[in-house]
Amino acid sequence: MAGVTDRPFRQLCRSLDAGLVISEMLTADSALWNSRKSSLRMDHTGEAEPIAVQIAGGDPEMMAEAARLNAANGAQIIDINMGCPAKKVCKKAAGSALLKDEQLVTEILQAVVSSVDIPVTLKFRTGWSTEERNAVRIARIAEDAGIQALALHGRTRADAFLGQAEYDTIASVVNAVKIPVFANGDIDSPQKAKAVLDHTGAAAVMIGRAAQGRPWIFREIAHYLRTGEQLPEPSLIEIRDILCTHLCELYRFYGEFMGPRIARKHASWYLQTVPGSENFRKTFNAIDNAEEQQTSIQNFFEQLLTKEEKAA
Repeated sequence: MAGVTDRPFRQLCRSLDAGLVISEMLTADSALWNSRKSSLRMDHTGEAEPIAVQIAGGDPEMMAEAARLNAANGAQIIDINMGCPAKKVCKKAAGSALLKDEQLVTEILQAVVSSVDIPVTLKFRTGWSTEERNAVRIARIAEDAGIQALALHGRTRADAFLGQAEYDTIASVVNAVKIPVFANGDIDSPQKAKAVLDHTGAAAVMIGRAAQGRPWIFREIAHYLRTGEQLPEPSLIEIRDILCTHLCELYRFYGEFMGPRIARKHASWYLQTVPGSENFRKTFNAIDNAEEQQTSIQNFFEQLLTKEEKAA
């Protein structure tokens, strides 16, 4: 979710009932933190607590130092990424590539946990490949190292995001450790969230791609788990207001040049849920001015609302 779960998106998700949000993946190499991209990823100004920062790398000492520096910068939870399947991450022996080397996993987890006095969590996958599912062993290593919670994606590194997530391995991990396990992978509705919780016995679910363009999914899941009732879909007016607010925060966070460009992908995700938006999305993606983007969104939704009124 690097490039998606920036501060504006995290704050929006928290406002819509996400129980915990985690920063974009930050390289453990602090020599690279002087870049604008990294400095923005480390900006937690105004965020609701607890502030959770995810770090990625393959060197125990570098990971430990990154954890210390982020704790000093206000992080209240350090999350270690051993789940990212991206080739550019795995080539650096980080992310899910680490699952091949259980000794290195042990050294990294022990180094990070001993370097800070705040909780450390681990995000990982079921294994390197279907033939090498070692999630239960990794989970036990993590628990022994002092990891406080696990988030497990129901695919292997080799699966990337293909096929369907499986939850039997997550259930096995839940049964193998005493620390909380968060189930992740293909959870895209309140009903699916409950089914996964029931099947795995996990303490919580973690939502990733399903929140892109539908950040209200957290509110829907929380309500369904609490009451057994499904909330109605948000109205066009609410979708418009959430989208416009989100875009304004992106402009404020990234500035006049990058803000509108980053806004394009978010607007596209939102509008995928809106019937008849295909042509407008193409038009919107050609706009590089914040004010024009906002005006175009307002005009588009005004047309949709007029059609809705006539149809009623």
